[in-house]
Amino acid sequence: MAIEWIVAYLALGGVVGFVAGLLGIGGGGIMVPILTALFAAQGVQGEHLVHLALGTSMAAIVITAISSLRTHHQHQAVLWPVVLRITPAILIGTFAATWLATLLPTRALAIFFSCFMAYVSLQMVLNIKPKAQRQLPGVAGVSLAGLIIGGISALVAIGGGSLTVPFLTWCNVRIQQAIGTSAAVGLPIALAGALGYMINGWSTAGMPAYTLGYVSVPAVLLISAVSFFTAPFGARLAHRLPVATLKKIFAALLLVLSLKMLQTVFTA
Repeated sequence: MAIEWIVAYLALGGVVGFVAGLLGIGGGGIMVPILTALFAAQGVQGEHLVHLALGTSMAAIVITAISSLRTHHQHQAVLWPVVLRITPAILIGTFAATWLATLLPTRALAIFFSCFMAYVSLQMVLNIKPKAQRQLPGVAGVSLAGLIIGGISALVAIGGGSLTVPFLTWCNVRIQQAIGTSAAVGLPIALAGALGYMINGWSTAGMPAYTLGYVSVPAVLLISAVSFFTAPFGARLAHRLPVATLKKIFAALLLVLSLKMLQTVFTA
């Protein structure tokens, strides 16, 4: 691998880890558009660009998900009974969506990703928080929520926080526990998503060297190696910097990156 690509992946890992620690937001919104551009520059076929970016991003956030889970568990902010109830459906929904992604053209995936990131950006700018209106549903209700959260998360390569936290808050779960529980749910999403993109993309021809299905192993290793160290640094600065203002800036960045990804995909 050329040195410029190594540097690019390391830099991406540094940014992703820092933002995840600072704002408590997974790195998929940043990684997918940038990885799409990087893979296109390396000559990956246009029909596989977004698939490879999604799979690689899901695998790269596994380390961040583990770190986040441990932190919230240490603060006793994880509702493990809820995690156990929702995880089976999360795994099914996530894995099924990776299979669906392989059937969709890369442009359709790019449009869906950009629309979802527009929703996330609006949610952050307006600070939209659902009001508690009910209690957690039974197994059927939680499972349905898990299928939806897992499915959408796999299609946009996120840990599910932008969906899980509002759902739990709506179900009268305290915000601290909603965030902690969402962090715990993020790990099975990342693992199932990474495995799904590996398996469902296994027979795809024309992939770069050292790629497992739709997961670029060198990119995952380089990104994770740096994000592991920058995530705690961002978390420490979260108490010193104006996070509310930074979230608005990050929301604008998500929109710009999403538009850039659309340009990359439609001109590849």
